[in-house]
Amino acid sequence: MGDKLREKDDKNPLAEVIRKAYLAGSDEESLEPHVLVGCMGQPVGRVRKGDFVIFYNLRGEREVELCKSLLARDFAHFPKERDLNLHFVTMIPYYEDLPVRIAFAAEGKIKDTLSEVLSGHGLRQAKVSEAEKAIHVSYFLNGKVIEPYPGEERVVVPTFKNIAFLDQKPEMNALGVANAVIKEVKLSEIQFIFANFANIDVIGHIENEGAIRKAVETVDFHLGRCVNAARDAGVITVITADHGTAEKWFYPDGTVDTGHTDSPVPFLIVDPRKTTFELRPQGELADIAPTILDIFGLAIPQAMTGKSLFMRRPAFPEGKRKVLLLLLDGWGYREEKEGNLIAQARTPVMDALRAEYPFVALRAAGEAVGLPAGSVGNSESGHMHIGAGRRIYADRLRIDRAIEDGSFFRNEALLWAMRGSRAARKNLHLLGIVSFFSSHGSINHLMALLRMAKQEGVENLYLHAMLGRRGERKESGARYIEMIEKEMEKLGIGKVVSIIGRYWALDREENWARIEKTYRMLIYGEGIPVPTI
Repeated sequence: MGDKLREKDDKNPLAEVIRKAYLAGSDEESLEPHVLVGCMGQPVGRVRKGDFVIFYNLRGEREVELCKSLLARDFAHFPKERDLNLHFVTMIPYYEDLPVRIAFAAEGKIKDTLSEVLSGHGLRQAKVSEAEKAIHVSYFLNGKVIEPYPGEERVVVPTFKNIAFLDQKPEMNALGVANAVIKEVKLSEIQFIFANFANIDVIGHIENEGAIRKAVETVDFHLGRCVNAARDAGVITVITADHGTAEKWFYPDGTVDTGHTDSPVPFLIVDPRKTTFELRPQGELADIAPTILDIFGLAIPQAMTGKSLFMRRPAFPEGKRKVLLLLLDGWGYREEKEGNLIAQARTPVMDALRAEYPFVALRAAGEAVGLPAGSVGNSESGHMHIGAGRRIYADRLRIDRAIEDGSFFRNEALLWAMRGSRAARKNLHLLGIVSFFSSHGSINHLMALLRMAKQEGVENLYLHAMLGRRGERKESGARYIEMIEKEMEKLGIGKVVSIIGRYWALDREENWARIEKTYRMLIYGEGIPVPTI
């Protein structure tokens, strides 16, 4: 039988706990685990053997480690229960070997991506990034294909793990990325290099203005090193970004915005041969892959609906060409300097390149990257559209539409979990981000799950909430938890039983101590106890 709450109409105090954490200097992302406890101090709503779980997050690359800790029988990264036998549903596919049911299956392989086309023509390519962005320059850039294509090399530069929060070192390992790029530029057997500088995106999510400026200046410096090496080697360099971040540092009311933005991103081409060309005045990220193929003189596949950004194809010199694409992650373009930490930073390299070479701003948010109109961009959609050369509609949009047309409430995997928990008299756990704007999930999807659970007569429903203020207003976590509490009270179903910062729950670099903290919260109820009122 599932856990019973002390009183059905008890008010959940977790929203107030988050507010007190703010006053103590904590933020959502690094919030320590807090767990609801009953009148005798026992944790409420723990994940027990045979329980049902719906992990409603999207994306997947940050969700895999936690899933493995809960599901993998041969897991060895920290001590765990061996036979939980959980009945598990993920909202979308996270990893092909997970023993789960999937609510919204993949719509099929994205064919004829930039990497696949280059590989098919026998061109060798290298993907360079810090570990923080390795998944983006491989899995997402290749259209959610895990394995590299023939001739594709992946160079992962380690992200420093001995630093609690990276704003303490905003340079990150840009030096290592630049050194790896320069090495690849000099190798004659490599024809295409894709490199990601992660600093601006990663540091831009932290409310530290000085660190963000330092991150921008670090990227600009190493951009110069890479461009100079490419010029010396006769390599054509394409410079762009996947989304904006720090160029809109404030909301209209003056509060700090640490999230992504809806700004366009820069795009320019540096040709060491001084070839004369013009770029189309308007474009989007899906136009980058066709442009790269145009530089190589290769046919653009029909699957790519994006268009080359050249007004007309330049007369590049004949012979083997080599292209370097430098992606400055999070470098949005906005002309106004007020509240624009990128424009306020010292960027002599980018300033000189813009003065010398054709420049255009590309759409990198909303419908241009398969997201709802008005949505901000993100690294996943950004890299995927750069690599695919076409618009790919996001999982969020698919699920939003399913809620609108009612098919969400007939979803077989979700019904299996809800009806199964009721029939087996087991707990049903909802696990995921609580946010309107996170690329990992939507509070609207959580609200729909609550309504569906009510319709299906689920008896014991527990929410384990992950928090993280990326693109959210300050202290948004408390407001969202309070909103969920009120919806649960209105529906007469469920309880928020634990909260934890996404820093601990959504890792993707094998920081297993973080995942263990989340695991022990879920299974054993370890964390800061919060008594029911």
